[in-house]
Order: sequence, then structure tokens, then C-alpha cells
Amino acid sequence: MAIDYNGCEEEWLTGKLANLSAVEVEQAVDDNYKDSYKAFKSFEGSPNPQKVAQELRSAVQAFKKNMPIIQGLCQPAIKTSHLLQLFEDAVRDVTNETGRQYDDMDVDIDMEDGLTLTMCLEAGMLDHVEKVEAISTSAQKQHGLKVGLGDGRGRSQRAMAIGDNPFGTLPYKNTGTFLLKGADDVQALLDDHIIKTQAVRGSPFVKPIEKEVKDWEAKLIYIQDLLEQWLMVQRTWLYLEPIFSSEDIVRQMPDEAKKFQAVDKQRPQDAPGMSSDCRAHEVIQVLDVSEIENLLLHFSDANKKLDQIQKCLNDYLETKRLAFPRFFFLSNDELLMILSQTKDPTAVQPHMGKCFEGINKVRFDQNDEIIEAMLSVEGEVVELVHQVNVNEGDKKGNVERWLLEVQDSMIKTLTKIMGDSVRAYAETSRGQWVLEWPGQVVIAVDNIYWTQEVAEAIEKGKLEDYYQATGFGFGEWCARQVCASQLHDLVELVRGELSKLARRTLTAMVTIDVHNRDVVGSLRDAKISSAKDFDWMAQLRYYWAPTGSIIMYETQKPSTTDNCQVSIINATLLYGFEYLGNSDRLVVTPLTDRCYRTLMGAFHLFYGGAPEGPAGTGKTESTKDLAKAMSVQCVVFNCSDGLDYLAMGKFFKGLASSGAWCCFDEFNRIDLEVLSVIAQQVACIQEAIRMKKRRFIFEETELELIPTCAVNITMNPGYAGRSELPDNLKALFRPCAMMVPDYALIGEIVLYSVGFGNAKPLAAKAVASLRLGSEQLSSQDHYDFGMRALKSILVAAGQLRKKFGSSRAEDILMLSALNDVNLPKFTSNDIPLFLGITGDLFPGTKLPPSDYGKLINELEGAARARHLQPKASFIHKCTQLWETIMVRHGLMVVGMNVSGKTEVENVLSAALAAVADGDLYLPCQIHKINPKSIKQGQLYGDFDENTHEWTDGILALTVRYTANADPSHRQWIMLDGPVDAVWIENMNTVLDDNKKLCLNSGEIIKLSPVTTMMFEVEDLTFASPATVSRCGMVFMEQVWTTAVRR
Repeated sequence: MAIDYNGCEEEWLTGKLANLSAVEVEQAVDDNYKDSYKAFKSFEGSPNPQKVAQELRSAVQAFKKNMPIIQGLCQPAIKTSHLLQLFEDAVRDVTNETGRQYDDMDVDIDMEDGLTLTMCLEAGMLDHVEKVEAISTSAQKQHGLKVGLGDGRGRSQRAMAIGDNPFGTLPYKNTGTFLLKGADDVQALLDDHIIKTQAVRGSPFVKPIEKEVKDWEAKLIYIQDLLEQWLMVQRTWLYLEPIFSSEDIVRQMPDEAKKFQAVDKQRPQDAPGMSSDCRAHEVIQVLDVSEIENLLLHFSDANKKLDQIQKCLNDYLETKRLAFPRFFFLSNDELLMILSQTKDPTAVQPHMGKCFEGINKVRFDQNDEIIEAMLSVEGEVVELVHQVNVNEGDKKGNVERWLLEVQDSMIKTLTKIMGDSVRAYAETSRGQWVLEWPGQVVIAVDNIYWTQEVAEAIEKGKLEDYYQATGFGFGEWCARQVCASQLHDLVELVRGELSKLARRTLTAMVTIDVHNRDVVGSLRDAKISSAKDFDWMAQLRYYWAPTGSIIMYETQKPSTTDNCQVSIINATLLYGFEYLGNSDRLVVTPLTDRCYRTLMGAFHLFYGGAPEGPAGTGKTESTKDLAKAMSVQCVVFNCSDGLDYLAMGKFFKGLASSGAWCCFDEFNRIDLEVLSVIAQQVACIQEAIRMKKRRFIFEETELELIPTCAVNITMNPGYAGRSELPDNLKALFRPCAMMVPDYALIGEIVLYSVGFGNAKPLAAKAVASLRLGSEQLSSQDHYDFGMRALKSILVAAGQLRKKFGSSRAEDILMLSALNDVNLPKFTSNDIPLFLGITGDLFPGTKLPPSDYGKLINELEGAARARHLQPKASFIHKCTQLWETIMVRHGLMVVGMNVSGKTEVENVLSAALAAVADGDLYLPCQIHKINPKSIKQGQLYGDFDENTHEWTDGILALTVRYTANADPSHRQWIMLDGPVDAVWIENMNTVLDDNKKLCLNSGEIIKLSPVTTMMFEVEDLTFASPATVSRCGMVFMEQVWTTAVRR
């Protein structure tokens, strides 16, 4: 043992320190020390061996004093420079302490032969252990930085080299251009290594490799900038290329087209990987590309030119919007789609519904040159009084010009038709007259004569007689002393065989007439004796005003055309003659009347309206229905926290220059900072109207002002994600509290309008069932017993009435509707309770068994095909889902995992495809999305923070696809994932009666009649009442789980 140790010690003392391992030496010293101690103990009683052990132990103990030098200098990181620095520092210390110079030290050290421990001891290094440790620590830190930098450079180079990263090119269509791909991974790698390199550069030990670190950092940053500029060019080029591929756009923007072509031609010459040479190089070495001279400068210059082109393009779109202000309600992409096809006027057809409230399409002549008529989405056709030649004069190729003429022709046509209808009403039986005119005109003229007759009855003191003629009991209609149809006759007519258009007209008319009857009854009860009494003045009244009979507010001159005045209290506005199609009308309740009075009074004083209240109280629908009553375009837009003042400014430009109304739903979801700017924008418009300006400056743009424009907002106070409006914004709107509608009255009128004779008691029972259900059933997050739940029941009752006519009693129809709509959402414990409630409300009423025809057999077959057991409970859930789809376009399948949600949907989809008849039963196409797997901007779309360029999200693309899809297939958009207020609130206008997806880009996508929004969720713990009330519910319990057949 002693001999071995002596040999090792000799080697440690005379061997080169660079060849020694500090760890191995330390381990050997420790082992020998322990072994000598054990030997000393074991040789107790043997003096000679014990003496040797003692001497070994002393020798090891003495050598341990040298370990700091070995630990400090026997490291891979120690270089000759560090040793020289060590001796220089030691000499400096000696000089400072003793005054001796280095030459006077008796030390002969040859660094080239290698430093040994003996040399260090002779040089007195044991007196400078602190210096040794400091130099060693510094050397190791520097070595670690250098190794880290070398490894980082190696990994970066390997990752960005050929074959190790999918960073390459792919061809773009047939343009001969190649696009970069796989850049995201490279950018992430660059970010990572830039951070690491900057960390190295910030180290206090970086000095020996500082230049190398700075050069590598500069290279990485250069590559990062190059990629950003490259991808920016590529992104802008991809946006502009299809635009300037259109001959129509090139013809209208020749200068910008030349600039774009110049940029397009320059790019392949200087950018390897984007030229045709890429065919031979599918993957690019990024480091090689970064060596190309002036490449970053080239891309930066190209970006500047493309930005200029894009700005010119936006200015061009602005001029088109100013020429036809309704273009402000379209997104840039939609407008470009129209402008790129100006040679084909019929290409505008898909966008007509976004420019006009009621015009879905227009009818061209055989040569596609002359527009002869306008068609509503319901199929109503209205011939234009003044036909529009789209190729005449400067209208050829300028779509905004002939669309503006279509707008003027629409107003003139509605004005003439209404005048003719006013005269025809006095000459035709009412039952015949109702079916001869457009639905919108029928309701307006009916209200004109109702206003005239009630005012006359009040002045003559014959209100009681008039009520008996028109009111409860359905006596004869004594208008003009000519016996005509009664309200009862209209209800009977609704029950009979009618065309879809006639049925819609009569349904809307009955809705209005029942309200008018109730108004007359309330006036009679109040003993009104003068047409100036408030109770009468507070009603919405219509007055026909022939040419020259009124003084116009703007010009203070007699009117030059026929007009219709609509008044309520002291507020009078002109009927807008906007064609609205043959649409349904809202049931008018006292709450609706109060909302009308508030909004009309606000518009009369040039303010906006602000209905606010809980979900399902009719805020948006009341605003929309007043717009229908006024025949004004009303643009409904669902606000979100992603809206900025630029997007809102575009809307306001469209409103001010087109004279339309808007209804910003969920307005208080907008960020507070944006609301402050909106206050200034709205105030600017309102002030211009008060000053009777014809043109005014808005957001640095001069606009023509149409004073009929109005801004309305709706709010849900207190809901999650809502903010308080700034005081300067509150002052611009007249608030109206919308709380509890008259459910029974709404139910009664709707049932009357769909042909129920015993409407009043049936409506009371429907309302009672919802009230008792909310009180007696368990509390569940997915339960809703509000207005929208009642509406679903009424819709189902109307469908059953249409299906069975008078072959089934009205009690049976109503009870069937109650069960079909409500039972799917209840838990198994609540179903018997609800059946008990309906049993008490409908005593003795027995429901006949449901008949789904072939659907049941196909459901069972589809279940077996999926290796499921077609149990009755499972098939029943499938039929419940189908019933819910029939009354709701938005629904949620709620249930825990493994409760069969997905299987119910898939089995129903397969069964519908099997029984498809082209009418009710259609094959289904399912689009499934997990909304929580992506960011909100990726779901709906968002603007680029730097360029304000819009990128569509997955949901936006899906809804747009389904809106334009083949109507012979049902489109189910399935969002499978947790529901919370963060993302679902943006779909409020999708799920309510608007059926529109509103994007922050300004685009509004309307759902097609065959599209259903479906949500597959576990629970609705985080959903707001606004969301729950908008959706039908199908609850799946795990007891419904289908067993897999082995």
C-alpha cells in the first residue's frame, strides 16, 4: 500500500497537471487516508507494520495540503493563458508585499513542457490558494460558456440544415411561385437560441469569447429579421395575388397592378427558394440563405412597396363604399369578391342579402342586363317600377352605381305599391286584399286604416261599437260600413290550405291585428274621448301622406313624393320604404310598447336607444321589430371584447351615409378604452344630424349624411365580462329597462296567428307549466324557463297545428308541444314531476303515440351497424334530439362522459341519411371542432397587431362553408368541448333569431336554413343565462349509456 502510494505521489508531483484528473487524485488521496487509518488499527500489537501505516498516514495528510492547487489547476478548462495570469497575479502580490521582482524569484518555469505540481510548490502557490481558486472558477465558467455557445451553434446549424427540419418550399397553385413552409419551427428555434446567446453575452466571464458571441448573436438576429420580412412579403403577396389576378381589379387600379407586378417579378431573382429554382431544392439551408448579400434589404424594400399597394387598395375600397354606403357593412374580402367580378352582374347575387335587409336576390332578364324584380328569402317577388339596366352608361363595370340605382328603385317601388294598396283597400274585400299585396305593404296599409278608423271612432264617441265590431267575440268588421273579414276569419284562413307566402302574411297580420284589437279594448275601458288623449297618442300610429301634404324636416318644403308618417306621442318619423320581405312580426306587449316609445322619443331628439335587461326579455327583437315597423334597414351586430375603434368607425360610416339603423348587441362587452372612443364617434354623428348638415367630416372622411340613421345598443348588466359605460357615452342614449314580458299575452297572440282558436287558455297553461317547472323542479345549470323556452313551445305547437290541422284537438297539440320541447332537457328525477304538472293542467288529455314512420327502424339499424344495442331509452334520446333540432337551430347535448352523447348524434345522422326524402329528412354533414383546443382568435379570427390584416378563424371558415353549402344536406356544426363565457358569448347573435355570426372584421355570415349549431358539453357551470336561454337542451344521463355488443 505504501509503495503504491509513493509511486502515485511521485507521479502527482512531477507529472503534468494537464494530464491529471482532480477527481481521481482526490479520490485516491481519500482512499489511502482511510486505508492507512484502518491498517493502523488492524496492526495494533505489531510495531513495525503499524509504524509504516502511521508514516503513510502522515504522508497522505501532508499531501492533502496540495489538494487546493490540484483541484484548481487540474481542470480541462485551464489553459496556458490562465496559468500565465495566475503567476502574474502571484508575482504582483509578492511585489506589493516584499518589493521583490519576478526575476528575483528562484523559479524556472517552462510552460511549453507543462506545469507540474512541484513547480507550483516551488513557486509558492500554496500562499496564493485564493488566486488559484478564483482563476479556476473563472476558467470553468468561460469554458462552460464556450461549450454552451458551441453546442448551441451546432444545434442551430444542424436544425436549420438540409433534411433535419421541415423548412422548405411548396408550389403555389400554377403560378410558378414557391412558398416557404415550416418556418414556425425555425422561428421558435431562433427565439430560443437568441435568448440563450444573449444570456451568454451578459455573463461576467464572457470576455475571452465576447467577439465570437456578438458575431453569432448578430447572425441569429439577422436570420430572424430576414425570416420576418420574408414571411411578411409572402403573406401580403398571398393576399394581393388573387386580387390582382382579376382583370376587373387590374382595369380599375392599373397603377397599383403595375407596382404589384414589378414586386412579383423582382422576388424570384433575389430570393432562393421562392423562384423556379426551388424545384431542385425542396429544403432550404437557412444559414446559406442568410449569406446572400442584401437579401434582407430586398425584402424590406418589397414590404414597403406592398404596404403602399395595400394602402392604395384600402383607399380604393373606401371610394367604393362612399359611392354605395351599404358596402360599409361588408368585409374587405366580401367587397373585393364583388369588385373582382364586375363583368358578371349576376355574381353579386350571393351578397345582395348583406346589402339589403329583405332582398335575397334580384331577377335579371334573359340577357342578364336588366334587373326586373327583387326576391325575398321567403320567395316573395316584387316587380320593380323602374327597371335597372346594369350595362347602361357608366354603370357598366361599376357595381356600386347600379346597386345604388337598385336602392332608389326599391324605395320608389315600395312607395308606389303602398299608394296603390291604400286605394285598393277601399275597393276590395279585406280577405281578398290581404292575399294580393306584399306582406310588408299589407301590414303597413292595415295599420294606416286602423289608425284612421280608431281616431274617427274616438272623435264620434263610437269606440264601444268599433271594439264590438273588431274585438273579442269576432263580430263584423264595420270599417267603411262594408261587411268584411274578421279576425276570426283570418284565423280560420290560417288553418286552411295556403301557400307559404300567404301563410306568413296572414300570421304576421294576425299578430298585429290581435294587438290592435287589445288596444281598442284598453281605449274603451279608459273611456277615451279625444284623439289627443295620451292613451291613444302613446300608440304607434300610421298616417298616409300624399305628395305635397307635409313639410319635410330637412328642406322645410312640401314633400315631392308620397310618404307615410309613423307617430308615437309627439315623435313622428317617416316610413323608410326599405323592402323587408315577408317576415314575421314580434308580438307587441306593454313592455314592447314602452320600448317603442323610448326609442321613438330618442330618435325624435336625435339620441340613440339603449334597451337593457336580463337575457330573453326582447331587447334586440324589439329594436329590430320597430325597424320593421318603420321599414328601415337594421344591422344587428354582436359585440365582443375584440372590437376596436377602427372596426366600429367603419360601421358608423355606413350608418351615417346610408341612413340605416344598427343594434349593437351585448354592447358593454367592448373594452372600456374602445367605448371612450366610440362615445366621440357617436356624438359626432348626432351633432351633425342636429345641425341639419348634408355632409360632415367623420374620422377624417367627408360623408354624406342621411338623418334617418340611428345607433341602438343592448346590454345585459351584471353578466360576466361586461363593463360599465362611460358617462359621456351614457349621455348619448335613452335607456329602457326590459325586465319581464307578458308571457301569457305573447303565447295567446302567437297561437292565434298559427291557427289556434282556443288560444288564451292554452297560452295560460303553457306559461303555468314553465312557472311551476321553475318552482318545483330541481335547479340545473342547463334549465331555462324563460321567454325563449316559451317561444320554442309555441313554434312546436304551430308545426303540429300545420301538420295535423283540425284532426287533433288543440289540447293534445299543446300538450305534445310541451312534452316534445321540455322533456329532453330534464333529469330522470324531474320528468315525473313535470308530467305531473302537465297532467294537472291538461286533465284527462291522453296523447296518441308518436309516429316517426321509417325513422325508428333506421335508428335501430344504425345503432346495430355501430355495434350498439338499440334499447328503447337510447332510441328515445335520438328522437328527442331530432325534435329539438326541429324547433331550435342552436342546441346543446349535455351529459357526463360515457353517457352516449356522440353515439346519439352519429346514429341520428346515419338514420336521417337512410330515410332522406329531400324535404324534412336530409342527410347530415357534421363539422366537429374542439373550441378549447385553440385560442379565441384562431376560433373566430383576428387582426394582425402590426398590419391590422384580418385572418379568418376555423369557426368562421366552417360557418361560411355551411352557409354556401348544398341545401340538400343538413349541416351540423358540432363544437365538442367545455362552454364558458370567454368564447361562447361571441355566438349570441348566431344562437338567437338573428342567426348571424358577427366577426370583428365587419363580416356578418348568416346561417342557412339547414345549418344547426350543436354543442357537446359535460355541464354548463360557466355559461351565462344569455347562452343557456338561446339553446335547446338534450340531457344525457349515464343511465342512457349504450352497451357495446361483444
